[in-house]
Amino acid sequence: MKIGIDAIAYYVPQQYLPIEALAEARNIEYAKLNKGLGLTSMSFPDVDEDAATMGANAVLNLFTSEELDPGTVGRLYLGTESALDSAKPTATYILDLVEQQLASSHGANCLRNVDAVDMTFACIGAVDALENACLFVGQNPEKKAIIVASDLAKYNLGSTGEYTQGAGAVALVVSIAPSIISLGSDIGVATKGERDFFKPRRTHTKAALLVEAAALLGQELTIEDAEAKVTTASGFWGGNRMLRSYVEEPVFDGQYSNFAYVSRISEALENFGTKIKINPALDWDKVVMHLPYAFQGRRMLVNFYLDWMSANGKWEDVVAIMGSEKPTDKAAAKEWVRAFSKSDYYREYVAKALAPAERASSLIGNMYTASIFMGLLSTLCDAADKGEAIEGKTIGFMGYGSGSKAKVFQGTVEAGWSKVGQLDLFNALEKRSAVDFKTYELWHNERLTAPLSPAKSGFTFTGLRTEENQEYFRDYTFTA
Repeated sequence: MKIGIDAIAYYVPQQYLPIEALAEARNIEYAKLNKGLGLTSMSFPDVDEDAATMGANAVLNLFTSEELDPGTVGRLYLGTESALDSAKPTATYILDLVEQQLASSHGANCLRNVDAVDMTFACIGAVDALENACLFVGQNPEKKAIIVASDLAKYNLGSTGEYTQGAGAVALVVSIAPSIISLGSDIGVATKGERDFFKPRRTHTKAALLVEAAALLGQELTIEDAEAKVTTASGFWGGNRMLRSYVEEPVFDGQYSNFAYVSRISEALENFGTKIKINPALDWDKVVMHLPYAFQGRRMLVNFYLDWMSANGKWEDVVAIMGSEKPTDKAAAKEWVRAFSKSDYYREYVAKALAPAERASSLIGNMYTASIFMGLLSTLCDAADKGEAIEGKTIGFMGYGSGSKAKVFQGTVEAGWSKVGQLDLFNALEKRSAVDFKTYELWHNERLTAPLSPAKSGFTFTGLRTEENQEYFRDYTFTA
């Protein structure tokens, strides 16, 4: 029995910042970001968009484009690290919003018997969701499962992560007899607790905040006096001594994160190799990876590729290209590998196997959990655009989530794959609206008071409730 992906839909915000504008504002050489990292533009959500609206838009697109019967769906799994609540799953917001729009055609409560679950493990959460969906469908072949990955990648202004930001959602239907890609049951896994990237719940003493507030007003207040005041205060300043906050911007170490990424992928590949004997250089026609930035894959995989060439008996070809064996000296070996990465031989491999997935990443930025699935969509749409025959071809997948975990698996392209060309992905991305850098900074600092695109169609966030027992509950609306 084949199990895999039967349909794909997506949602990407309609505004973006050109990377050239960011480079100019931050005094970064544009070529470093564009030619070096593959970055062209960065998507970000409007002020009335969030993980729920982006995910719901992608899922509704899935139902409408595929004329999907809600009664056939048994699971809705959301992979995200941009959850809206610490208790209420963001998947329930998505389920509710989509159900309301399907009520006129399929009846009220048409998704009532769908199990909705959030899965969080940094950028690999949606891959975990996909694995669980395949297991569910295998046990319940009469049912389908929906996977949705929805995320916002947001970093501190001026940080080394700022230029990798992105946002969007991808939704998939998992079923038996899939029309797009069937997935193998063998999965390589590697997990290790790391501290390369995390979003902590930050704590502040109210007394310290009061001292800062007094200073802003031109008044002096000692921490001791502030402590005394908040001890006897009522309302906001009274009660709990601490104030806890959550922000989207992570704490991260770029070099450490890259090390963890490479390490977990290497370990997951090794684990995968104990289950199925393959050589990725020979057996994977296309490679789809989690891409924090577009060229992450081609930069990281060069050492892996050299190992694969050695394993498949083609090392002599490498030596002939380079004119010498790889040096034993560490520094010299690094330069030798760098030179190989610029060779026509490796560039041919990149163009064939990796570049198709990079196209969308270059235009959108890091989508966290949705990155790997947008890479798949990009690969398929690239082939459709070029008239490339890929039925029967093998796609290798390498997912990663900080914290950290990697999963490696593969799939076979099925006969109906070309229907994704109807999504017209790249033309749609070209139709988005560019914003200037000042507007982007206002958005980042949450100082925009009105949506950039007030007349957009689809789901939008309308505000937070204030009534008792409903404080901060999120409300949404739909515009056809």
